[in-house]
Amino acid sequence: MRIVIVGGVAGGMSAATRLRRLMEHTEIVVLERSGHVSFANCGLPYHVGGVIEERSALLLQTPQSLGARFGLDVRVGQEVAGIDRAARTVRVRDLATGREEDLGYDALILSPGAGPVRPPVPGIERALVLRDVEDTDEVVAAVAGARSAVVVGGGFIGVEVAENLVHRGLQVALVEATEQIMAPLDPEMVEPVHARLREHGLDLRLGSAVTEVGERTVTLADGTELPADVVMAAVGVRPDSTLARAAGLEVGPRGGIVVDEHLRTSDPDIYAVGDAVEKKDALDGSATLVALANTANLQGRLVADVIAGLDVADRPVLGTSVVGVFGLTLASTGWSEKRLRAAGRPYRAIHTHPANHAGYYPGAEGMALKLLVDPETDAILGAQGVGGAGVDKRIDVIATAITGGLRAADLAELELAYSPLYGSAKDPVNMLGYIDRNHRDGLVETLQWHELQERLDAGATLLDVRTPGEHESMPIPGGINIELDRLRDRIDELPEGELVVHCQAGLRGYLAARVLEQHGRHAVNLDGGYLTWAARPPRAVAVAGSAADGTGAAGDDADRGSSAG
Repeated sequence: MRIVIVGGVAGGMSAATRLRRLMEHTEIVVLERSGHVSFANCGLPYHVGGVIEERSALLLQTPQSLGARFGLDVRVGQEVAGIDRAARTVRVRDLATGREEDLGYDALILSPGAGPVRPPVPGIERALVLRDVEDTDEVVAAVAGARSAVVVGGGFIGVEVAENLVHRGLQVALVEATEQIMAPLDPEMVEPVHARLREHGLDLRLGSAVTEVGERTVTLADGTELPADVVMAAVGVRPDSTLARAAGLEVGPRGGIVVDEHLRTSDPDIYAVGDAVEKKDALDGSATLVALANTANLQGRLVADVIAGLDVADRPVLGTSVVGVFGLTLASTGWSEKRLRAAGRPYRAIHTHPANHAGYYPGAEGMALKLLVDPETDAILGAQGVGGAGVDKRIDVIATAITGGLRAADLAELELAYSPLYGSAKDPVNMLGYIDRNHRDGLVETLQWHELQERLDAGATLLDVRTPGEHESMPIPGGINIELDRLRDRIDELPEGELVVHCQAGLRGYLAARVLEQHGRHAVNLDGGYLTWAARPPRAVAVAGSAADGTGAAGDDADRGSSAG
């Protein structure tokens, strides 16, 4: 039996090595178009920035090492030009010599990945991309001696490349066509990231379209010319389904290869894995695109199990992702609020601002967490986190809870590792569960930051229950101030009608709302308090949402790609 795999890196090489462990006597041929079949794609931006100093650290395996350990026939510089499904052969072109040959297969696995998108503007051919080792070599050569750079696109790759070019000492502008970077995050969660980028000298241009790439400049729609010795295109990726489409295999409306739960294409002898294929969304079962390494590696292993006859099936995706930006960690899983609103799906949002570990232990760092919950079933719909250490841990716990079918209220009962060095006795994840229980049990009504002005315009009174010093230094305009510890004695001073209560992060507001409700006053707590309100976008737009706000599980900017990184 001969199994041919088109494409290496995460999906292809995971399939090849797992196949060998299961099928010792099968001939396994891997055809890779580039010169490297196994490399740490996720590490490429950090080699550009000099964080990963040695290029060799990115190269995980070679054709020779894979042949010696696994008995694989790995051929680099080989492009598959076509598939003859009837004859069960692939046409292989040697890129160095141009020579072509037909190679037969009993089973064929397609793992071509995804290709970078280039915006259709004059001069864009000068823009560099970052997909493989050859691209990295070109970028490293280009930035040597360069003084300025423009990065087009604010997804994973764009943000990571921009940060690393700043590390290299370049004057860097990051241009993003929408009003925010990192589409999987909601606007109030990403605004602190915008601030951090600017603090480190990055020229962040939001809501800006590139109209032309010149020899040493990039021109924006408003006529602004940005200096650009180097231009990087990082506006996203699209599935490389060219070969599958030409072979008559079914391709979905978003360009991904259609596969079943066993990763079979519309031809039962052909399988496909990784960034090139459509996945099943874990929340609504719809077809989605998620270009992330974890998923590609898992699919590579699963397709090998299927071919070997094991009883396995692909799992749906949440699009769980994380990225670091100048010391900040951004992580998310599941759907965002703007995507839920765009889909017309009911939800409740919970914002908290905990420390990563016990506040009395030195070095505590703050974070912002957001949980999205189905108000009818209490199912967890998504979560986001931004902050210092420990953000990734909390999002991973919530992603695991979603996968395990836990409800939001169940988070309160999770038994999580605790020490003052690592967390609190009531972990931030537990606290999200406690808050959700208060919602579920009708103990509190909350208001979101983007709903506040409308409620005040309707006649509600804004009540700040922080200390007078906090109120004076960090006010929400129009509020009156009675601190929590004096509230019971001054209830009679409050005007009639609805009260919107707020504090710094939400806890004191909740306590005040409980006091007021039990004294016969209707009180609504501003979710997440002043800190969430203060992180709103400068234009304070409502989270109206649209299909472009993140239609994939991790958003259309989940463009890190399926790598071994």
